[in-house]
Amino acid sequence: MTAAAYQPVYAPPAGACDSHCHIWGPTDRFPFAAGRPYTPPDRDKHVLTALHRRLGLQRTVIVQPIVYGSDNAAMLDAIADDPRNRRGIALLGPDDTDAQLLRLHEAGIRGVRFGFVKHLKRRPDLAFLRRTAERIAPLGWHVQLHLDADQLDELGDAIRSLRLPVVIDHMGRVDAALGLEQPAFQLLLDLVRRDERWIKLSGANRVSAIGAPFEDVVPFARALIDAAPDRVLWGTDFPHPLSRHPVEDEALLLDLLPQFGDAAALQRLMVDNPTRLYGF
Repeated sequence: MTAAAYQPVYAPPAGACDSHCHIWGPTDRFPFAAGRPYTPPDRDKHVLTALHRRLGLQRTVIVQPIVYGSDNAAMLDAIADDPRNRRGIALLGPDDTDAQLLRLHEAGIRGVRFGFVKHLKRRPDLAFLRRTAERIAPLGWHVQLHLDADQLDELGDAIRSLRLPVVIDHMGRVDAALGLEQPAFQLLLDLVRRDERWIKLSGANRVSAIGAPFEDVVPFARALIDAAPDRVLWGTDFPHPLSRHPVEDEALLLDLLPQFGDAAALQRLMVDNPTRLYGF
């Protein structure tokens, strides 16, 4: 995002939710974890609030970024500013107790993210994934998975076996250049047609092969909406960590949405579905 800001053309419906965004900093208050895979600039809760005000988004789901590891303090601080309209997705460590999980729930956490993408040097620990899923299911939480498209085959059985809602990030990070018939996207469609398997139509700048305004992702988003109209979500992915293509302004992502579907589809995508999953 540059200093120049666009005014979006598309006005989202009342109660619209950014279901995938992050905050970084301020680092003098919330220092990043040692051994992090990258060091981003400060993009704190005040920057995020100003962005959402400009875009007309009233609800927020903050996803814990890997640069903080399992120290969720910065995210929890942001949620506490508006607990009615903000929720969070945490990263957990192997030693987190049930009492800690309950405190996270009371603070607005509704899921746990697992990052398996190769460029962040994440390897799937399926035993930890299954143990965590069993522990969080009684809280009504879900598992959120960030993976590469070529991992959908490897991880498909594990995803299908989980007995709680599963959310897959960024349209499965498929490559738009490979078309709708690519095996990875067909696997993704098969997964999201199943009950309690959700998909985020975020990361257009990650999926696009051509860059802004990212219109080559539209057929993929429409196919996913057709496959699971009541289990699709949307988010800005602000501030776009390690993005494939730059995002000059998040208004460009918002203005892509009318190509995804009609007003009823966008009402589900922006309001009804996140309300149900995150408990707004």
